Amino acid sequence: MQIKEIMNRDVILASPRETVGEVAQIMAERDIGFMPVGDHDRIIGMVTDRDIVVRCLAAGKGPDTKIGEVMTEDVKYCFEDEDVDHVVENMGDNQVRRLPVMDRSKRLVGIVTLADAALEHDPVVVGEAFLRVVEPGGEHCQSAAA
Repeated sequence: MQIKEIMNRDVILASPRETVGEVAQIMAERDIGFMPVGDHDRIIGMVTDRDIVVRCLAAGKGPDTKIGEVMTEDVKYCFEDEDVDHVVENMGDNQVRRLPVMDRSKRLVGIVTLADAALEHDPVVVGEAFLRVVEPGGEHCQSAAA
């Protein structure tokens, strides 16, 4: 099974020039906790609700702060034609719960989450990856960036 068979194609891209307040409003309206950041369909970063809390609010910045100031620049992604098992394993190794999905021209075509994989794929494989995702620490730990 390939990622394109389970990914969510309804994806919105935040601009690095948008404010934290604007992006937080979009996230609230769409009930999402993650948005890729970029120019057109080229990704330059990602922002999560946790990034907004830790890198903006906890750092004393306000809602007028540009998303480009609080986004994560190290973008992990997968390709739409990759095997689900391989991507899920990589998600566990990288301790991420969701990934932007790109076509082979590196254009954004969707988002895949561990939840998508759990609903459509082998729950044992997904469970093993999830256990690695929730281990303390890791490259994407907010306190590691400090």
